[in-house]
Amino acid sequence: MSTAELSRSTLLRPRFLGRAVVNVVVVISVMYTVLPALWLVLASTKTRDALFQSSIFSLSDFSLVQNLKDLFAMDGGLYSRWYGNSLLYAVLGAAIGSMISVACGYAFDKYHFRHKEKLFGLVLAAVMVPQTVLALPLYLIASEVGVVNTFWSVFIPVLFNPFGVYLGRIFSQGYVPNEVLEAARVDGAGELTTYTRVSLRMLAPGLITVFLFQLTAIWNNFFLPMVMLSNQNLYPVSLGLFQWNSQATVSPEYYPVVIMGSLLAVLPLVLAFILLQRFWKAGLTAGAVK
Repeated sequence: MSTAELSRSTLLRPRFLGRAVVNVVVVISVMYTVLPALWLVLASTKTRDALFQSSIFSLSDFSLVQNLKDLFAMDGGLYSRWYGNSLLYAVLGAAIGSMISVACGYAFDKYHFRHKEKLFGLVLAAVMVPQTVLALPLYLIASEVGVVNTFWSVFIPVLFNPFGVYLGRIFSQGYVPNEVLEAARVDGAGELTTYTRVSLRMLAPGLITVFLFQLTAIWNNFFLPMVMLSNQNLYPVSLGLFQWNSQATVSPEYYPVVIMGSLLAVLPLVLAFILLQRFWKAGLTAGAVK
């Protein structure tokens, strides 16, 4: 082997090693993500006895239809109520919350008012506060107002998201040119008309992105409902399944319905991301190209 070929092989070796390491990391990451989801899908089709055996990945003991029937019949059909509660909390809360967040971010970007940057600094500081830290203060406030163990004690706090306000300002900077607003004002449009008819249409991809973030956060919200609610009829899916899973240690018949309920609980988020992924991808690239 000549000196030139030896030098070339020496240079190419780190490149191939680096690519191999990257591929191994990607494969491990994919397996880490896919295998639990695959186990959940397969386990939801098994009987109670098959769950405690090593036959999860076999095609025997198929009981998907029966598990579905048991799920919606358990405790008088309580799962349907939980599912409806989660849809109401998440979809309505994410819709209203995203509108509030984007409107606040738009105001921080386009308007000048006293102490604007200091107030926005408080918003950024609030992003770093874990939601679990706020659960007890929120409970004390709700107790003073008298809304503990009601729909409003869970619904109102999720409407305000500091991270959504931050994203709203970023999207406003990337999507809404100041020249367009000046042109609308010259044409005689008021501030509210300019926002609803001009700016909000430009902010649609960002609005969808904030909606998806809030939808995921509210759907997976667990600690706040656990603190606020004691009435089972108001539980979201996450809290209801947790309660059933706690009872499964005493009553094993809850295991199949908990697994089936967990599978159905994932579907709305998957469906939302599939239907809105075009807007979500566009929102993530806001401001990347000026």
